[in-house]
Amino acid sequence: MTAVISSLKARKILDSRGKPTIEAEVGVKFEGKTFVGRAAAPSGASRGKYEVADFPEGGVDAALKKIPKILSGITGGDAFDQEKVDRTLHEIDGTPNLSELGGNTTVAISMAAAKAAAAAKGKPLFEYIGGGRELPYPIGNVIGGGKHAGSMAPDIQELIAVSVGAKKVSEAVFSNARVHKKIRELIEKADKTFTGGKGDEGAWAPNLDNYKVLDILSKACKETSDETGIAVRPSMDVAASSLYDEKKGVYNYKREGKIRDAGEQLDFIVELVNNYKIFFLEDPLHEEDFEGFAELTRKVGKKCLVCGDDLFVTNVELIKKGIEVGAANSVLIKPNQIGTLTDTLNAVKLSKESGRAPVVSHRSGETTDETIAHLAVAWGATLIKTGTVGGERIAKLNELIRIEETLGSKARMVKLPFM
Repeated sequence: MTAVISSLKARKILDSRGKPTIEAEVGVKFEGKTFVGRAAAPSGASRGKYEVADFPEGGVDAALKKIPKILSGITGGDAFDQEKVDRTLHEIDGTPNLSELGGNTTVAISMAAAKAAAAAKGKPLFEYIGGGRELPYPIGNVIGGGKHAGSMAPDIQELIAVSVGAKKVSEAVFSNARVHKKIRELIEKADKTFTGGKGDEGAWAPNLDNYKVLDILSKACKETSDETGIAVRPSMDVAASSLYDEKKGVYNYKREGKIRDAGEQLDFIVELVNNYKIFFLEDPLHEEDFEGFAELTRKVGKKCLVCGDDLFVTNVELIKKGIEVGAANSVLIKPNQIGTLTDTLNAVKLSKESGRAPVVSHRSGETTDETIAHLAVAWGATLIKTGTVGGERIAKLNELIRIEETLGSKARMVKLPFM
């Protein structure tokens, strides 16, 4: 039996920054009934150089005009054959970076088709596409800087809490939220002028430098650990490409007033990992420094997840390059960086085969779409990066709690490295 694709609708909706993005609905006919799947694409503020195009020239409006062309190409296809659906989307686009249709357009359709197929089978999405029983540890962004916050916020883009000691995903979710709340109290003590400002992802955006916020993060994690009995580890996303001056070959920390060359940057990161016991470290070097990532991984990779986002952009060829030189021991997975579920799954498979921990991730400009929660469980991701507060963030967290409840006694947390 096939789930015949019979309809496709798309609309312009808001993301969490109030910018336009696309939502798609795919209808399929199966055993005389119609089933509909809906999915929306997010958008990122700090985009990797080698990501697929998010939209065609002209943005969301231009993408919507291409829907009839896409519909004619996928109508009659079998939604149960996800690889063929995604291959057809690539064929309709006809470009190497999805610039004709836009990766946000194709990923929304790809995910919507999978949801429609899951509905036709009467299964939740995580069970339909993978059947995983292991739940990922949520990463909670609690202090924002860089491109996610104002000019006086820290240079480091995200200061993160990971409740590594949680036995259930629900424990981890509420523990991370507790750290977020405690962070505000500590910021207010350090900066009497703080008015509760937040960045793009709902993380606090204080007028404090990198070292001060790392001190606050470390203290909040320790206090939460002591109060709850659940170990919480500091983590961070440096987003180093946004600090990197390509012409001069240096990292410009404007808030800190510090210029670091490649060697100084690596030494700085090693210092932070050691001093603050960083568990997860994303994009500590710029997006083309594979050799630097390899050296850093040799130095701290046995006690810290060194994760490539801009370095890999969920692209199999770039992950292969990282494997060849030993760069990173973790890969950030963002479906809209590569454009389809099939391409995303290939990146996850290669990451796991090479011993690299996959981390399924949201984007800074999010929607209330909960799909990535299902992907993370289905594919056995080590971590899921969702943020901590805000409706578009808790949509994923609450869905993880529901999935845990659905799995019941079969549910278990993934085994973390270094633990």
